[in-house]
Amino acid sequence: MAESFQDRLGPAADEPDGGSDGDELSEVRGLAAWVPAAIADRAPSITVVGDAMLDGWWSGTIERFCREAPAPVVDITRRDYAAGGAANTAMNLAALGARVRMCGLIGTDDAGRRLRAILDDAGVDTTDLVQDDRVGTTTKYRILGGDQVMLRLDDTHDQLPGPAISALAARVPHAVAGVDAVVVCDYGSGALGDEVRAALVAVSAIDPRILIVVDAHDTAAWSELNPHLVTPNAGEAAQVLATRLDPRSDRAAAVTARRAELLAATNAAAVVVTLDRDGTVLLTRDGGGHRTWARPATEKQASGAGDTFVASLTVARAAGLPLTTSLDLAQAAADVVVHRPGTSVCTTADLTRHLQQVADTALSTADLLRRVEEDRAAGRRIVLTNGCFDVLHRGHTRYLNQAKQLGDILVVALNDDDGVRRLKGPDRPINPIADRAGIIASLSCVDYVTVFDTDTLVPLIELLRPDVYAKGGDYTAQMLEETPAVEACGGRVSILDYVPERSTAAVVRRIRSTPVPGDAP
Repeated sequence: MAESFQDRLGPAADEPDGGSDGDELSEVRGLAAWVPAAIADRAPSITVVGDAMLDGWWSGTIERFCREAPAPVVDITRRDYAAGGAANTAMNLAALGARVRMCGLIGTDDAGRRLRAILDDAGVDTTDLVQDDRVGTTTKYRILGGDQVMLRLDDTHDQLPGPAISALAARVPHAVAGVDAVVVCDYGSGALGDEVRAALVAVSAIDPRILIVVDAHDTAAWSELNPHLVTPNAGEAAQVLATRLDPRSDRAAAVTARRAELLAATNAAAVVVTLDRDGTVLLTRDGGGHRTWARPATEKQASGAGDTFVASLTVARAAGLPLTTSLDLAQAAADVVVHRPGTSVCTTADLTRHLQQVADTALSTADLLRRVEEDRAAGRRIVLTNGCFDVLHRGHTRYLNQAKQLGDILVVALNDDDGVRRLKGPDRPINPIADRAGIIASLSCVDYVTVFDTDTLVPLIELLRPDVYAKGGDYTAQMLEETPAVEACGGRVSILDYVPERSTAAVVRRIRSTPVPGDAP
């Protein structure tokens, strides 16, 4: 019997001691600048099956209004085109080092020819991109006057001829043969109906090693496929749950409370609900979860960040990165493109540069206090925690996610190297402060990282005056030297979960007891 995707990664692919073939990616719990290149080196083979579109960005100047109506006249000075919809997902996958095939249905019109050329130039295999002269290529043109989107023109084609859909379904077996992952991008055009779904179900039954990710307006419609991951946005999750998610409410808590319903309706192993400015929330069948926090931009012209997120999540997972770390990587990639105008992609170099910039952002005490005062003036609650965070593991990331949810801004204070040696012994830290700070800073739940050289955090607490001081559950508030200082500042101490079997000491012992290939016994 063929092994499943989870079997291929190992029975505990998202646990600290899981992973396939002992490769380094399966052990990564925090992002570092080397991770995107390692994923690209792995070059997983991924097929995108979905609604391919052409995006147009036409920009110009506005100097007058038209005579027929009180509408501005845009004198077009530039026309830019980009792959949109499922084709943008394919472009992002290729930009991150995957070997990509595009399987979809477009026309033989000018838009279809232009779209195919864009994909070909990016190195996407378009062998299974069906062009049919009975079909019109879906296009979305945005008209910009200066820096403002004035109008969007959508040319969609809802009535697709049956023979064209059958031709697409016939291409599915070839398109997904032997790949590591399949991303289904169903935006409701009608192309991905019963015939295509049946073809994908048949292939996944034959080869359960393929990672299946579904990004669809109606994720429940793909339940027969038994996907590993589905990625509905807030509106799509609300549709599945037959409810409304108020953007002013705690939407993450609302979908988490209805975890069982979402998982049952989609028949997925895990659901990732994307919440735009509020990041994402992961829901799994074992009751586990994970949050990411977005770094919003004021840019009004950005488009396609969701496609970037799905592509990054898929390529990371297909390369063997643990699920929670894959989510953090996908959030980082989305943060890159949301700060750009137009439909864009995140490349391996972009993501590496972004993570390197994050790694260099440990703040001095003076800079930290200045930023926190600005946050406090804006009404944000400040959460402070501290630790060595030497060898990051799942217990750490779970703990930091919990700490973030106690307020709005999470500050992590790290013991400097001398402090770690005083606490842990002369053979620690394993990782120097620059590496530890960079990895912690890369977590989307962490807002600021700073370094302290004192034996207790009391001096920093007295300066920072946090609303909440969070500490792991192997302590009590009464045990902590910091408690009186926190309470004197009007804050409170919160004791969070602690997972002793995942402690850094246990991870270090396991690493040191593992023989290195080639070493003498």
